[in-house]
Amino acid sequence: MLAANSYDRQIGEAARVLAEGGVVAFPTDTVYGLGADIHNASAVDRVYEIKGRPRGTPLPVLISDISRITDVVSEPEPFALHLASLCWPGGLTLVVPTTMPLPDSLLQDGCVGVRVPDDPICIRLIERFGGPITGTSANRTGSPPAITAKQVREQLGASVDYILDAGQAQQAKPSTVVRVAGDVVTVLREGVVSTDAIMKTWDEFKVASGRSS
Repeated sequence: MLAANSYDRQIGEAARVLAEGGVVAFPTDTVYGLGADIHNASAVDRVYEIKGRPRGTPLPVLISDISRITDVVSEPEPFALHLASLCWPGGLTLVVPTTMPLPDSLLQDGCVGVRVPDDPICIRLIERFGGPITGTSANRTGSPPAITAKQVREQLGASVDYILDAGQAQQAKPSTVVRVAGDVVTVLREGVVSTDAIMKTWDEFKVASGRSS
């Protein structure tokens, strides 16, 4: 508890920087991430610049709880919500259609990628800030991911406005990325959750909801 409380000042400062349109680095359940207010287009653009990331690759979005999915997804797909209830917080990124007013750089084919990370410091930061933030890795594109604040500084230097130093990131496997659009479920990247598990869950969901042919 004492260790958790020791991060309060850093979390508060990082949330303030986010609210002022800055970019922060923070630990997640995988590696250190780069966060910006998703509704601040210039802040999101800076994340791309800091990483040297191609513009055609949308940034994932992190939320603090499954109940906050409607912050970024207008009408969540029922199966997407079912998967989220089974896997969040944790290593599942859902790519789902949305009509919410989000920066173009977060969207691809009208879809946004969203997840709830399984990291208490990260969750507290999102809650303190009060809204979704970007969750891409805090490294230059093509370089190894950073698992400590020191590695973030070495790669990104002063380009990041604030680094929330909470020791070493968890180094878990990358999240599994699943696109859910109507009756089409596609595993775009296998990570923590296996493709077999996703598709088995989809088959069971179709039967339970009467959608099976």
